[in-house]
Amino acid sequence: MNSLEANIRNNSTKGQLNTIRNNGNVPAIIYGGKDENQKIYVSKKLLKNLIDKENFLSNILTLNIDGKPQNVLPREVKYHIISDEPTHVDFLRVLPGVKIKIEVPVKFINHEKSPGLKRGGVLNIVRRKVELKCPSEKIPESLTINLDGVDIGESFKISSVKLDDEVTPTIRGRDFVIATLAAPTVMKEPEKPAEAETAEGEQGAEGTEAAATDGDKPQADTSKGDKKEGEENKSAEKKQAEEKK
Repeated sequence: MNSLEANIRNNSTKGQLNTIRNNGNVPAIIYGGKDENQKIYVSKKLLKNLIDKENFLSNILTLNIDGKPQNVLPREVKYHIISDEPTHVDFLRVLPGVKIKIEVPVKFINHEKSPGLKRGGVLNIVRRKVELKCPSEKIPESLTINLDGVDIGESFKISSVKLDDEVTPTIRGRDFVIATLAAPTVMKEPEKPAEAETAEGEQGAEGTEAAATDGDKPQADTSKGDKKEGEENKSAEKKQAEEKK
């Protein structure tokens, strides 16, 4: 269980809240049960380290308030709209026997032992978290689903998850699906036979050779014909001139 040092705050104005934040701390409040709400502040650096860990909002945390431990459950974190830094946290007191609603993450194990995944199947996760109602001291860290031996076409419903007798899903009356193992959505295009590729390559080479041959074919030489025709025209003109004389 993670722990965090906390200090009591007695601020009453917005300026005092800003001073707490400027000093590297985050204002917070503890509520729930018969006791009054308690105003505290925690180190922003230490808080961010816990937030970066998985499932911060679904794990019980121990706050050491002036040396006195208090088990709480983080319920909401508010962030600055621009810097995205945490600006306030709500903590719920964890009291024995008191049931609360909480979203618990779903965890999948033994991916490498699933024949369906080995054949290219796709794990389609319908619900990454499931809301449960349970005593605060019996909050499960996660709902574990074992993929060992699971093949394509199989599905996981809430009834397949083993829960404590006092832990129940908030959705009642139907056995809802958490995930399914579906067939591959994209089929591989069959590879072209090597013979067909060779035939196409040879045909392309032949076409190129034919084009080159046509381009190199000699054209008819008409220069001699043009020369002979010119000489005949000159002889006719000479004959006409002698007749005029």
